[in-house]
Amino acid sequence: MFRKCLASLALAPVPSPVSIPRITPVASQLIHRRSVHQVPPEGRPPKILITGGLGQLGIECAKLLRTQYGSENVILSDIIKPSQSVLENGPYIFADILDFKGLQKIVVNHRIDWLIHFSALLSAVGEQNVPLAVRVNIEGVHNVIELAKQYRLRIFVPSTIGAFGPDSPRNPTPNVTIQRPRTIYGVSKVHAELIGEYYYHKFGLDFRCLRFPGVISSDPPGGGTTDYAVAVFHDALRHGKYTCYLRPDTRLPMMYIEDCLRALLEFMRAPNELLKRRVYNVTAMSFTPEELVAELGNHVPNLHVIYKPDSRQLIADSWPEVFDDSDARKDWHWQHKYDLTNLVDFMVKDVQENYINVQPEQQKLQI
Repeated sequence: MFRKCLASLALAPVPSPVSIPRITPVASQLIHRRSVHQVPPEGRPPKILITGGLGQLGIECAKLLRTQYGSENVILSDIIKPSQSVLENGPYIFADILDFKGLQKIVVNHRIDWLIHFSALLSAVGEQNVPLAVRVNIEGVHNVIELAKQYRLRIFVPSTIGAFGPDSPRNPTPNVTIQRPRTIYGVSKVHAELIGEYYYHKFGLDFRCLRFPGVISSDPPGGGTTDYAVAVFHDALRHGKYTCYLRPDTRLPMMYIEDCLRALLEFMRAPNELLKRRVYNVTAMSFTPEELVAELGNHVPNLHVIYKPDSRQLIADSWPEVFDDSDARKDWHWQHKYDLTNLVDFMVKDVQENYINVQPEQQKLQI
């Protein structure tokens, strides 16, 4: 499904990457000068591979990038059977991030230039299956980073507020501070940040990473601790009630999906000379469940919410309350668009249109 809220992103002017000169790499022993890959050869649009593409961000990210670079230049991939609508919107291939030779074949055959790596087990799901989270979140990152080094790709790996822990300052949480997460999801993201920075300094890899807050979209929740802020819309609009697994006063940083994807696009296109670091915090707002419920109550007047904190409360209590993204705003001019009020307005419309008011046969096609 195409989210109408993303239409403005497709129309927004973004500086062309073609004007950025390509920098010749130097030997890894002399990499102190940080030669990094800038654009594809011959000035052509980049060929982009998105891994874990059927998760919360992948499909919408592909739609946005296809408006910028053309449908055939953005390849969505996953190990899941895609819906018909996914197949109709552009190239889709099977890609297992644990199969290094298979990934090599994809990069060579499709002349990939940029790799956007979304494959990961989220916080709550990862705690339920730690060995699998280690394989997917850590071994998978090793594969794609080594692949990016070998073929001189620009690589984006998202990080998270979960990369911080109870010893980190929580209000605000600066870009550089102590990181001691207590979930395998957070540990794996810190690992990805550090190994990406290492490959940048050692080999000149064009590694880019944004620490996202909770990302809110109309897609059903996928196992993250911040997903209450998605589930509440579905339950409230269907049933007029919701049971929240966090305390009502649990403040967490959040971001609407349109802001999230725009941040990713702007960051990927930012000239290297603007980037003072390889990992940046980005955010839009912070709110609590009770603040979100109060705003949603303007659309669902008789909304009834009860709070039953579970194990996810312990995770949330170790995460930032307010994210300091001043470095991103200063270095590459990040600006958010959505606050709590218009986030709720768009979410109500989007969930109603795409999930509540659709026919049963349409729902089957969306799965």
